[in-house]
Amino acid sequence: MKCEMPENEKIIDTWTVVYSNEKGARCNGKLTVTNKRLLYDAKFDVTTRGLVEESLFVKWGSEEYIVIPKSRIKHVEVQKSFFAKRAIVTLDDGSLHMFNYGMLNIDPVAEAIIR
Repeated sequence: MKCEMPENEKIIDTWTVVYSNEKGARCNGKLTVTNKRLLYDAKFDVTTRGLVEESLFVKWGSEEYIVIPKSRIKHVEVQKSFFAKRAIVTLDDGSLHMFNYGMLNIDPVAEAIIR
């Protein structure tokens, strides 16, 4: 990850997951969870870029990230089916952000988000 982190911010872990939201955005990338934020690194096409809240985008050099401060997270729900395990994050504005880990165990991702 190329973004700068403050001295008091520590990375918990990183996973390759599919991000989606209720507006129809969907992309594959890397989710890095720190003690302060969720940082999602993905290459966005123009259509996907318009489906994510502008205030969640941060640009470092030529790279763009979705950045969700943990202070904005109001609820985390885990949904599991045989082919899809996902963490659904609800923000203070009611927006939903889903991180799908496919058939792999989503619990460590959800626990890091909550921590």
